[in-house]
Amino acid sequence: MKGIEEKQIEAPYELPEGWKWCRLGDFINIFRGVSYKKNDAHNEKQENDCLIIRGGNIDEGCINLNSDNVFVNKSLVSENQIIKKNDVIIVTSTGSIKVIGRAGVSASDYEDVAFGAFLTLARPNEKANKSFVNQYFQSSLYRERIRQLASGVNINNIRIEYITESPFPLPPTLAEQQRIVNRIESMFAKLDEAKEKAQNVVDGFETRKSAILHKAFTGELTAKWRKENGVSDDSWEEKRFDEVADIKSNLVDVAEFQDFPHIAPDNIEKKTGVLLEYHTVAEDKVKSGKHRFYAGQILYSKIRPYLSKVVVVDFDGVCSADMYPIEAKGNTRFLWYQMLSNEFLDKASNSGSRSVLPKINQKELSIIPMRICSLPEQQEIVRILDTVLEKESRAKEAAQTVLEQIALLKKSILARAFRGEL
Repeated sequence: MKGIEEKQIEAPYELPEGWKWCRLGDFINIFRGVSYKKNDAHNEKQENDCLIIRGGNIDEGCINLNSDNVFVNKSLVSENQIIKKNDVIIVTSTGSIKVIGRAGVSASDYEDVAFGAFLTLARPNEKANKSFVNQYFQSSLYRERIRQLASGVNINNIRIEYITESPFPLPPTLAEQQRIVNRIESMFAKLDEAKEKAQNVVDGFETRKSAILHKAFTGELTAKWRKENGVSDDSWEEKRFDEVADIKSNLVDVAEFQDFPHIAPDNIEKKTGVLLEYHTVAEDKVKSGKHRFYAGQILYSKIRPYLSKVVVVDFDGVCSADMYPIEAKGNTRFLWYQMLSNEFLDKASNSGSRSVLPKINQKELSIIPMRICSLPEQQEIVRILDTVLEKESRAKEAAQTVLEQIALLKKSILARAFRGEL
C-alpha cells in the first residue's frame, strides 16, 4: 500500500483550494465475484442458495434483482461477496464498450445476494463519505477513463488497478462531502420526478397504440362515422385472410437483381411497422433465392418469433424467403394496421403447430379470420389512425428527448460536483 500511495497521482483538472487529488483505491475495498461451474447453477432457488447477480442486473446507479436470475449454494460464496448497502457492483468484463465499467449501487443489505465472476465489488470504507464515493462511479470522470482503458479483442475487460488508480477529487472535510451529496440528491430528486413522467409516456406508448388499434378493428373508432353516413353496424364481415389479400410466393434468382434493395426480417422493427436500415442484394452478398416484391405491397415475416414484423414498402426489391410479399385487395394501410394489432398477432401465433413448424406457412396465414368493413370505412379508419398515432409518436419522441436531456443534466451536475462547483 505504501508503494502505491507514493505514486504521483494524475490531476485531470485544477481543483478548488482545500481539495486534493487522491487514488480511488484509498477509499474502497475491492472484491472479486463468485466463480462457479455450470453444473453448480440453477434458475430456481433451493434451500441454502444465494442469488448471483450478473451484468444484466446492473443498471446505471442501481441493481436489478429481477433479470435472468441464477442461484448457487452459499458454500461457494464468501462473506465479502454478499452485497451490502452502499456497495458498488461494477461490470468488469463484457462485450459492450457502452456497458463496461457500468456501476450499480446497492440500496440494501442482503443476506443471500452475491455477484458473479464478470463483476467486481467496490466497498467504500470510512475514509470518505460513502455516498460521495458512490456518486463518483456515475460521473463522466470515471466512466470515460474506464472506457479508454478497457481492452480486449472480442470482449472488454477492466483490470482492478484501472479502478483503484482512478484519480479521485477529495473535498477537504466529511461535512463538505455530505453537503455536496445533499445538493446532488436534491437536484436529482427533481429531475427524477420529470423522468418518471416522461418514462410513463414512453412506456405507455405501446399500450395506448394497442388500445387504439383494438378500437379500430372492433368498429368502435368509426361508430360515429357510420351513423353520420348511414352505414349499418352490421356491415362488418368476417373473412379469411386470403379473401382480403393475395399472398405472393415468387422466388427469383438474385443474380438478376444485384442493385435492388434487399429486405430481411432484421430490417423491420418489431411491432412498429418501421423499416430500418437496409442494403442492396450485392451489399448483403445474397446468393440464395428470394421473393420479388413491388412498391405498395406489405412485407410480412413468417418466422414465428417475429410475426409482429410487418411493413409497407414504397419501392421494388427482393426480400428474404422468410417473408411473404402481400398484396391487399382493399386499402393497403388498413390491412397493414390490422396486421400490427395484437389480435392479429395472437391469431397468427396460435395458428398451426408451433412446436413442429417454426414458421407460419401460407395455408395457415390464408385461413386467419379478419374483420373487414367497406372500403370507405377502411379509408376513414386509416385517416384516423394516421392522425392519432402520429400524435402519439410525437409525444413519445418528445418524452424520449426529455429523458435524454435529463441524463445529460445529471452528467453535468456530477461533473460540477467533482470540480467543486456545486
